Amino acid sequence: MRVALHTQVRADRIKDYEAAHRRVPAELTAAIRAAGATSWTIWRSGTHLFHVIECEDYARLLAELSELPANIAWQARMSDLLEVVHDYSAQGADASLPVVWEL
Repeated sequence: MRVALHTQVRADRIKDYEAAHRRVPAELTAAIRAAGATSWTIWRSGTHLFHVIECEDYARLLAELSELPANIAWQARMSDLLEVVHDYSAQGADASLPVVWEL
């Protein structure tokens, strides 16, 4: 399945956000793959971030990552950099953007 998300980085933290993503912990990327993700791409337009995730089951992906210490630490780090955070606990799999059109 393919999932699209929208988050927003703080205007004064763009460089920090991009620097963090140049050094995503190997333990976290391995866990994301093990949870069924085959691809995760993030685009930035100004402060707006658009994510596209290819995975087997997005709800399962979130559930498997939710208790992982590496993910908990990463989410805490991202919460300092983001204005609009993808809230795993409140929105979960329902946070994805709806498909409007597809070719």
